[in-house]
Amino acid sequence: MRTMELLAPAGGREQLEYAIHFGADAVYLATERYGMRKRADNFTESDLPDAIAYAHAHGARVHVTVNTVMTDADVDDLPRYFRFLEQAGADAVIVSDLGAISIARSVAPKLEIHLSTQASCENAASARAYYDLGVRRIVVAREMSLDAIAELRRRIPDDLEIEAFVHGAMCMAYSGRCLISDYLTGRGANVGHCTQPCRWKYALVEETRPGEYFPVVEDDRGSFIMSSHDMNMLAHLDELAAAGVNSVKIEGRAKGAYYVASVVNAYRHVLDGEPADAWEAELETTSHRPWCTGFYFGQPGQNKGSVEYARAYQMVACVEESGAVLCRNRFAVGDTVEVLSPGQPVRTFDIGGIVWHAKPEADLAEVQKKGTGVVLGPDPACVGGHLVRVQVANRTMESYSIEAPFPLRPRDILRAYRPEQDLGRTL
Repeated sequence: MRTMELLAPAGGREQLEYAIHFGADAVYLATERYGMRKRADNFTESDLPDAIAYAHAHGARVHVTVNTVMTDADVDDLPRYFRFLEQAGADAVIVSDLGAISIARSVAPKLEIHLSTQASCENAASARAYYDLGVRRIVVAREMSLDAIAELRRRIPDDLEIEAFVHGAMCMAYSGRCLISDYLTGRGANVGHCTQPCRWKYALVEETRPGEYFPVVEDDRGSFIMSSHDMNMLAHLDELAAAGVNSVKIEGRAKGAYYVASVVNAYRHVLDGEPADAWEAELETTSHRPWCTGFYFGQPGQNKGSVEYARAYQMVACVEESGAVLCRNRFAVGDTVEVLSPGQPVRTFDIGGIVWHAKPEADLAEVQKKGTGVVLGPDPACVGGHLVRVQVANRTMESYSIEAPFPLRPRDILRAYRPEQDLGRTL
């Protein structure tokens, strides 16, 4: 397989660190302005230089999205903003507006300019025109087939790169330019505020019978008439490379750290030469609609609503620099957990003893009174803190030490299989 860049979403600092930990070559992110995912944590301008420095220190590039629909007020601020991004050390900007491209080239010449998929670039004439304006990478329209991308590659300059989405949500609107959210909720998708009404369940109401709903399809689930399948191209990375794709992109800047870690980990292993069959099951552990291959080999297909963001696994802890684990969801002695660690197969073990690193302000008398813990003594890692042996870790975002049969690395993830819980929307 020809080397391709693995580009991962970083909706916030935690996602950025996990993307890099699990093998992303680059991340794409946004500040609070000009990004298409306002629901993501995003980065403040004051936070961005440190985030970029972290990425660079770990060998990863940073691409900043500046691809919302631009007003004159936006454009007036862009010279300042692009200069700031260049000074902060960003490697590239992902832009769709022609005026924004011109401004970036003029005021921030060190920034690479990547054309956003929002521009719907599908032909070589368009790509060459953008190239002449200073664009050095085309994020191709998601509606392109693999054959069309290969033909585009043959017709454009060798130093004009191609980036393509390979995993994540598909939008029912052409290149994501949807007006439904704005119409129904007043929150515009083209400025980053999409409420995803295409994924709502719809039924008919006849005007003379208010409150009486008629399913669009003949069952009791209503109809997800605008909801597509999600994309999964893990098994087709060789074909993307052969078509001339330089960078494969994972969708999901509104997703949490577990999603980023799991998906990046799977794609990293396959890009490094492992068989896709060995990692397809990993992608089932994250929240998703039914899979498809996008438009690469035909139509992506419609989600009939039989599975709407199903997930049976839950991230229960992440490993801290100290070697302790930070509780994210409840776990107990005897629970079987799986460990995600870079460069390793998924490993499983049963949790042995659990020791809570109680903070100085913790009410240990109450713990002892209820019999939920045994105080072992002072915590040498925290002045005033105590070590408390417990059977259950249920204090979210507090530290615990656990007994494991092999070493755990900082930022490794522990997850538990919990099919009995409705986890689909809790990523």
